[in-house]
Amino acid sequence: MPNYLSAFSIEEFCPPRPNLRRPDLDAPLPKATAEREVPEDPRPRRDPYQSDQDRIIQCNAFRRLAHKTQVFLATSSDHFRSRLTHTLEVSRVARTLARGLNLNEDLAEAISLGHDLGHTPFGHAGERALNRYIPGGFHHQRHSVRIVTKLANDGLGLNLTKEVIDGIGKHSKGNGPIFASRPDAPFTPEGQIVRASDIIAYLAHDLDDALESDLISPRDVPSAIKATLGRGAFDRVWVMVDDLLNNTTIIDGNVNFSFSPRITEAMSLLRTFLYNKVYQNAHLVSQLNHATGCICYIFMALMESQELYETMPRRHLADDRFQAICDFIAGMTDRYAMLFAQNIERGVPTSKLQEIDDDAVPFSFEF
Repeated sequence: MPNYLSAFSIEEFCPPRPNLRRPDLDAPLPKATAEREVPEDPRPRRDPYQSDQDRIIQCNAFRRLAHKTQVFLATSSDHFRSRLTHTLEVSRVARTLARGLNLNEDLAEAISLGHDLGHTPFGHAGERALNRYIPGGFHHQRHSVRIVTKLANDGLGLNLTKEVIDGIGKHSKGNGPIFASRPDAPFTPEGQIVRASDIIAYLAHDLDDALESDLISPRDVPSAIKATLGRGAFDRVWVMVDDLLNNTTIIDGNVNFSFSPRITEAMSLLRTFLYNKVYQNAHLVSQLNHATGCICYIFMALMESQELYETMPRRHLADDRFQAICDFIAGMTDRYAMLFAQNIERGVPTSKLQEIDDDAVPFSFEF
């Protein structure tokens, strides 16, 4: 049999890895402390943050992200981003930024992979629904930490390193600044990288999905956004990543993250456009109101029916009934939540459902 590879060199098939690092940055890679709540012996040839990545990827909560909504309901198209694909996009951006700044790529990726484990079904609509019942409110980043420290691995947690847990718990920005200051800031620069990677990813792909859904048209996108950030998701990601790499400085071991004023303005404009024209779009809001009603119905049913409540797994891991139900619902996928609601014996009166939100749309599980 002829050897078809003989005429080619290994360099043609395996070109050298491109050097993305800024040549003027000589900050040393942070040393992995491997500090965990339960001490473990180090593994030969295995970085502790790589072990954290594996533990996250192999847990049930990570796999369920494939069937949880990012912005557009996962049941409405196979092409919209899910919470899982968003997570993967964040992790790629984070690794690129960490490599370019000579920081720890494995730590940045581990935080990225775990940052959204605590998201509810139906995206932020599910989060707002649970907010009504949980003292102090439901926050997906806190629930992500609860999963990796308490709920995963049959109640044993994943025993992740403290740097990864800290980054997961402090990744969320809401409408706040991208780079947080103390005490809200992660205590590693890789944690700050994930905050930036999260917004870079969602600014790029949420606009992409909105165009895919025909919720908006290309003509609706302000020309300043297209001129500055590009027209496609890939272009937008690279423009923001490249700008952050070029404008971040490391002085005396302190990382000062910064976008240029031009890109900062374009990102703010795109962020505002998405909130006003996509996230608050009447059609999308109507769909998500139905999703909110589904979550509220399940919560009320589990509160009122002891028999139904006792069918819940892992309820013994919570301190009270509210928390146990929250853990159960937050772990549901979109599909499971709809099926669960449809299969509940209708023990919750319709009047109770209307009391949940007088402005709610007519109760329905049809999306």
